[in-house]
Amino acid sequence: MIDFTILPLFFTAIFFLAISPGPDLVLISTYSSTKGFKAGFMISLGVFCAGILQTLLVAFGLGQLMQSIPMFAYAIKIVGALYLSYLGVKMLLSWYRNNLKNGQTKTTENLTNRSLMNKGFLNNLLNPKALLFFSLFLPQFTTGTGLLSVQILILGFLLSCFALLVNSMFSITFSKFGKLVGNKLNLGRHIDGLLGFIFIGLATRLATSK
Repeated sequence: MIDFTILPLFFTAIFFLAISPGPDLVLISTYSSTKGFKAGFMISLGVFCAGILQTLLVAFGLGQLMQSIPMFAYAIKIVGALYLSYLGVKMLLSWYRNNLKNGQTKTTENLTNRSLMNKGFLNNLLNPKALLFFSLFLPQFTTGTGLLSVQILILGFLLSCFALLVNSMFSITFSKFGKLVGNKLNLGRHIDGLLGFIFIGLATRLATSK
């Protein structure tokens, strides 16, 4: 059973983790500021789903497998970097084509709720550091009584829900900021180009990280 006396420390730790800069926050802030709150929130939901899946994987031992077989984590990292690079190049090409058509602001990117959730889900899931973090962080708040897997499932669910709340607040904040700045600077026609560079930057960061 979880020791409820450690929950204040647990929530304090995950609060600072949730607000620290990282690939998820970059993605949420960029989409919220350029596409609005709904886009940022759907990406946040995707990150939430990835967190739930990672909790399940850690509870059933995949985190330990990644620690014991570094090449497995490396393979996931490379796949994640390739995926982000693909998204970045796709957006840059969309930006280039739109600017050739006399500066049309309409983008060819399909921004359905499902596609946005997939972006958040895969951006988080294909970063092996996230899964390794879950496997190293969550057990620190478990006790010697009760099933370890059940405790990890509960703690991981709490972490994911808390992160969703924080990310939703970021989505609101950055969407308001984006409206203010976007109206003044008229950035509409360059949104896809900005997102493309952001994704390629995330891919480079992921591929070169240790």
